[in-house]
Amino acid sequence: MRYLRSISAVPHTAVAGGSKTMVGTMGSTSEFVSGVPHPRLRPFVGGYSGYRISGIGPGVHVGLPSRSLTFIVAFDQPVDVATATGGRDEFWAMLAGLHARPALIRHDGTQHGVQVEVTPAGVAALFDAPAGELVSQVVHLDSLMPAAASELIDRLATAASWRARWAVLDDILLRRLSAKCGVDPVLAHAWEALVGGHGSIPVADLAALAGWDRHHFSRRFTSTFGLSPKVMSRVVRFERAQQMLRLPTHPSLASVAAACGYADQAHMTRDWNEFAGAPPTAWMLDEMLPFVQDN
Repeated sequence: MRYLRSISAVPHTAVAGGSKTMVGTMGSTSEFVSGVPHPRLRPFVGGYSGYRISGIGPGVHVGLPSRSLTFIVAFDQPVDVATATGGRDEFWAMLAGLHARPALIRHDGTQHGVQVEVTPAGVAALFDAPAGELVSQVVHLDSLMPAAASELIDRLATAASWRARWAVLDDILLRRLSAKCGVDPVLAHAWEALVGGHGSIPVADLAALAGWDRHHFSRRFTSTFGLSPKVMSRVVRFERAQQMLRLPTHPSLASVAAACGYADQAHMTRDWNEFAGAPPTAWMLDEMLPFVQDN
């Protein structure tokens, strides 16, 4: 899940310890910073992101499906999340499972925190929790790591810089890192093939790669990761389409649909309506602004 689309949507300029973007207009501030995890964590953690936003009107973020599970630690006020399954809660620290519907994150114009993208193997290795049991859920972090959650929240909130926060994350996550990833190596290999193929490899071919029949493969994959291989392939293809639509070359919707393996542009639009709650044309207009404003 990617909760704060602007983190990946805004171009970054290089700074020491990561990348950073600052945007300020009419008294507003938007700060987005990215950091790289310790090398031992990189098979399990996709990256660190920090954000500090103030001075803009209340609105709603759309949490988009992705290949990653996401955990967020908020600083000044909790994150207000409503999922597609009807649940809603406020979180100071949370982990969101894989999902195939958009989530809504309401805000009052001020947000400040850290977001970490975690692989399914990383959830098992760092939180001792199977990704399959977290599908479409958002859970409080202290329910997964009760002994370390308070330390993590306190140290992140009081750290003097983003670089210091990345060091805190490295320290605590390395201490929690288990020697066992908790994912069957056969399924881990199939996951890498699915992601590496941008969701274009047929499920039958993934099953053959695993050496299982399609029914058994689909059942085991869904049990392990929470989404079926077919749905996960669609999510990965949707992610690739997002990345292409953000390119400075501004490719056409038809060319993106073709490059990502959709039958046609209408096929891509149907997936976007399901995963993003809006067609790609509306999403592209929204990406020109930091937030979707409430009416």
